[in-house]
Amino acid sequence: MRIASAIGVLTVVAVTRSGAQATATTPTLGPPPMLTVPGVEHSALANGLRIELVPMHELPLAQATLVIDGGARLDGTKPGIASFTAGMLDEGAGMRDAFAFASELEYLGATLQTDATWDAVTLTLRAPTHTIARAMTLLADAVLRPRFSTVDVTRQRDLRLAAILQERDDPQTLAERVFRRNAYPAGHPYHFALGGDSTTVAGFDSTTIRAFWTSIADPRHATLIVTGDLTLSQARALAQGALAEWRPPPRGVAVPKVRSVTAPVPAPMRFVLVDRPDAEQSMIVIGTPAPMRSSADYAAFTLVDILLGGSFSARLNDILREQKGWVYHARSYLEWRPVPGPFFVVAPTRTDVTDSALAVLVREIGRMGAEPVPEIELARARAYVAIGASRKLETTGQVADRLVALHAFGFPIDTVSSELDAIGRVSASDVQAAAGRHLDPAHLTVVVVGDVTRIQPGIEALGLGPIEVQEIEAPAGR
Repeated sequence: MRIASAIGVLTVVAVTRSGAQATATTPTLGPPPMLTVPGVEHSALANGLRIELVPMHELPLAQATLVIDGGARLDGTKPGIASFTAGMLDEGAGMRDAFAFASELEYLGATLQTDATWDAVTLTLRAPTHTIARAMTLLADAVLRPRFSTVDVTRQRDLRLAAILQERDDPQTLAERVFRRNAYPAGHPYHFALGGDSTTVAGFDSTTIRAFWTSIADPRHATLIVTGDLTLSQARALAQGALAEWRPPPRGVAVPKVRSVTAPVPAPMRFVLVDRPDAEQSMIVIGTPAPMRSSADYAAFTLVDILLGGSFSARLNDILREQKGWVYHARSYLEWRPVPGPFFVVAPTRTDVTDSALAVLVREIGRMGAEPVPEIELARARAYVAIGASRKLETTGQVADRLVALHAFGFPIDTVSSELDAIGRVSASDVQAAAGRHLDPAHLTVVVVGDVTRIQPGIEALGLGPIEVQEIEAPAGR
């Protein structure tokens, strides 16, 4: 499967030593490399745990990633609890405290990373093939016998609270947090940041964390993704030896359910300002809920992102950084999720040109749906996606990451090829139509973190929408 590139040839005029003019041409960008999608082998244990294997025998290494469905979408009234609980899984388990647990991993040449996304809790184990079986016993302890000691939970809770407090000094993190709470209504899983807020995190204790883990740690809702120098029988033996005794939550335990939610109806354009007195920069975040991954606009909107701000040579960075010199970078971020996730633009700019930068950002966002994209620009974006796809399936970790990402949507691995084919067929009119449907400039949420006394008059003069000044912490109930 190839995506043809249509990059034109640029003619350059040079002067030789004799004074005569000679022409030189830059090389024409050739087609992207062939994308080879690996095959996936399947098995399962009697307790319902699914096993997926991608054999990769080039190196004597293996990775086992346990994916437990749910993640932060199960937080409910305790924002941040999935992320916090995942981070506690390797803070002591079985007969080992946190230090002994880490020492044993190091002795085996292994690493274990525990994490939570919006859609899953993951435990990622990497080890040489000859120690992977012993290392799997540590993963099993983390899943089946986590300690969640009061001392460890208290220490990690204090660290989390300190990190949330430090976010006030990071304008981008702060702006994104304020954006989420304004773009998504209260009660929506994306209203809060993945790590929660200080109010909810302060209430986490050992009992709360243990109860949450007991309710979601269910082998029937889990998949063990194995990549590396193993056969399917070996991978199944690893799972059987480590996780065969894993059982569903005991009868009577309240099991949280993943709610099916839709995107909020985009509100009229509004500006939310967060005051940072004497700031020399303003952090701008502009966005809206994106289409769902299963949307017919997936391929076209992927290119909308790449063209607008998803690559270094994209429009926003070219105008605001290369032409104007107002920003160090201007990027767009597209978060595909099973329910409509956010699409937003981030641009830190000088305080004195905040209003000018905002005018450019809104104009360029609107232009995506108002004008067709030049074919040479579209071809470059297609090639960018195709080349990137090939580079993301090279290592055991990259293949596992791709499988984990697809798992959230219930998609098979060959979805990578079919989606790439679809992107290769996207026309300029497709891009324009998708942008028109999902990027209406009249329905954007704009957050600006900066010196309000200096930036508000200029933003008001733009006349683009109402302005509200909010505190860093959300008022009660928001």
